Amino acid sequence: MNMALLQEWRDYAYKFDDRTAEGQQFWLNYFNIEKGIYEKLLADKDTVVSGTVKELADKYQVSLMEMTGFLDGIDESLKERNPLETMEEDTPVNLIFDKELLYKNMVDAKAEWLYELPQWDAIFTPEKRKELYLEQKKSGTVVKAKKIGRNDPCPCGSGKKYKACHAAFDDKLARLAQEGHVVPTHDLIKTPDQIAGIKESAKINVAVLDYIEKNIHAGMNTAEIDKIVYDMTTSMGGIPAPLNYEGYPYSVCTSVNEQVCHGFPSEKVILKEGDIINVDCSTILNGYFSDSSRMFCIGEVSPEKKKLVQVTKECVELGLKEVKPWGFLGDMGQAVHDHAYANGYTVVREIGGHGVGLEFHEEPWVGYNSKRGTQMVLAPGMIFTIEPMVNMGGVEIFIDEENDWEVYTEDGMPSAQWEIMVLVTENGHEVLSW
Repeated sequence: MNMALLQEWRDYAYKFDDRTAEGQQFWLNYFNIEKGIYEKLLADKDTVVSGTVKELADKYQVSLMEMTGFLDGIDESLKERNPLETMEEDTPVNLIFDKELLYKNMVDAKAEWLYELPQWDAIFTPEKRKELYLEQKKSGTVVKAKKIGRNDPCPCGSGKKYKACHAAFDDKLARLAQEGHVVPTHDLIKTPDQIAGIKESAKINVAVLDYIEKNIHAGMNTAEIDKIVYDMTTSMGGIPAPLNYEGYPYSVCTSVNEQVCHGFPSEKVILKEGDIINVDCSTILNGYFSDSSRMFCIGEVSPEKKKLVQVTKECVELGLKEVKPWGFLGDMGQAVHDHAYANGYTVVREIGGHGVGLEFHEEPWVGYNSKRGTQMVLAPGMIFTIEPMVNMGGVEIFIDEENDWEVYTEDGMPSAQWEIMVLVTENGHEVLSW
């Protein structure tokens, strides 16, 4: 008897470890295929899509295995579930999805490349999407850990009994959740082994930025910076994390003057005296991610630009002082916000920091328009970035319509950004990449 399609797909696909370069490439390719199917499905949202597995594979121009993977992924979002466990290529199936459920499941899976698809704009208003997003995030804030015996080995891998290791930690998270606070889920708490791997990735990231700091100069084009990042990162065994991330075509982001972030390196962008530039560098090493950026002043810059760069750095430093175990992200966010506005600047609202380490972008989202005592609880083992984008002028920004990546200030005034990656420790914090 032939193996059912689903088991065949899982046996094949799940042998690819996403912590390896081979695994990352496999899953990147698959997610791009998945994205393409969703783009077509959402664009024709009210059409009933059904047929055999083979017919749907042909319809969306994918292989039988790829369609099987897609059916597996979408099944919990369907109005009528498919017979996944027993289906063969001639089994009738459907793609009739519940719109709200599908969107929330995409959010739950942290599949930003799916729940941010532009096709959703024709299905839900921005207000509705925000409502669904928050509903899903709120539903995942309560700690529902598998019951662990107090004398069992601690899941963190320390080798200690649970009662002598993380029992009190988990009890505290549960109490805070019951009090109505947003608490991190266990997957956001890094183990000692994971932290060690992330630190090795960060060593490469810092080394690359150190080299750029010593060699960046007027007359250099930003494509040269991209080549340096790629060559250095790969020579040390790493992978530039931005390269091909959700379609981003370069190894680094180089944002000059009024560019807020995600600037494309280019031979046509030549640094000149008086420019300010943010170089945003991110690294994958053995499946572990690191991320940080620095501002550079090219030659003699105006006092106004110099102050913007300095104050933005101070914002990061003041925010960092607020990072302590069992504090709140909002403590950090308010410190950043208040210092920027006290100096006559604004802080970009739409783009912020993020969790990082096991993925390029994890929860939590880190904003800078928050209040003390709000947002996610900071638990030891969390890793996230502090990266406020501070504008000299107004807070409004826009995205380049031609490439859908580069972000600019609406008024053409300069913007600055420093980014550090920080670990919450038992006693305070540790900066891992800067």
